Order: sequence, then structure tokens, then C-alpha cells
Amino acid sequence: MINLQLPITKDYIEKLNIYDEVRLFGDIYVARDQAHKSIFNLLDNGIPLPFDIENQSIYYMGPSPAPQNHIIGSCGPTTSARMDYYSPRLLDLGLSIMIGKGPRSQSVINSIKKNKCLYLAAFGGCGALYNSKIIDVKTIAFSQLGPEALLKITVEDFPCIVAIDSKGNSVY
Repeated sequence: MINLQLPITKDYIEKLNIYDEVRLFGDIYVARDQAHKSIFNLLDNGIPLPFDIENQSIYYMGPSPAPQNHIIGSCGPTTSARMDYYSPRLLDLGLSIMIGKGPRSQSVINSIKKNKCLYLAAFGGCGALYNSKIIDVKTIAFSQLGPEALLKITVEDFPCIVAIDSKGNSVY
């Protein structure tokens, strides 16, 4: 088990290999389809992003409403392939880690290699477990998107595996 403090540098990323089990600590941005579309709208119009993307991580998460006395509801991964169109450009801009479930396209794998990044697999069906690993949630932008808003979560002991390493090796 490898503990990773986020954000993480590219030098450290290159030391990780597929099947490595990791535990994440620190801040992760959450963005799904509509948040990615909104991010691209900003980029296409020359508007600065509402967060510094350099060395950051994005989790493709589908949050459910927070039950009473919780900061977030069940929050498991969503299918990453839906973000494949957006991923290469974000990796070129400095994004270091993507977290989700399922395989990625060859263009994303090529961009992971080119930019020395990682794709981490979160475990489907474990939304309640991931809920217990999130200690803070903030809406960063696009609040009108409701559950698809851009969020920043702070996590402790958040389990994943390296699904695609910086060399382009894939568990898929």
C-alpha cells in the first residue's frame, strides 16, 4: 500500500506502476460530464479556470444527496470513458491524476504517457466506503449544475489502484 499526499509531482508519478494499491490524502477536484463541458467553455473563451489545474487530481464521481449529519452522500466513481473527449486537453494543461472506473480510450492512454500522468481506478459499488473517506466538500464552480457542479473534496485514506501508469501500461 502506497500513501500519496495530493497534489503529487510528475517525478513521483513515474515511480508508480499498474496494480499498485494507493491511498490518497489531500484535495481532489470532482467533475463529471457537464462540469467538463463548462470547463471547456471557459478555456475556449479565454476565461481562467476556477482552480489551478497544475498537478491536480480529478475524480469522476456521482455524488448523492447528503444524509442528515453527513457532508456528502454515497459518492462512488462514474464511468470514465464519458470524459475521454476532454481528458487529453486537461492533461496537457497540467492535470496529473484522473480517478474513475472502467477503461480509457487510446487517445487518453497516449496523453497519459506524453504528460507522465496516472489513471486511478476507484472501486464501483463502494460509494458508502468513499463517503467515509471524505472529510470536507466545497463547491468551486457551476453550482447551477447541482450534483454535476465542480467540487473540491478533501480525502483521507481514499483507496484506489493504478489502472494506467505513466508509461501507458493498463490493467485493462
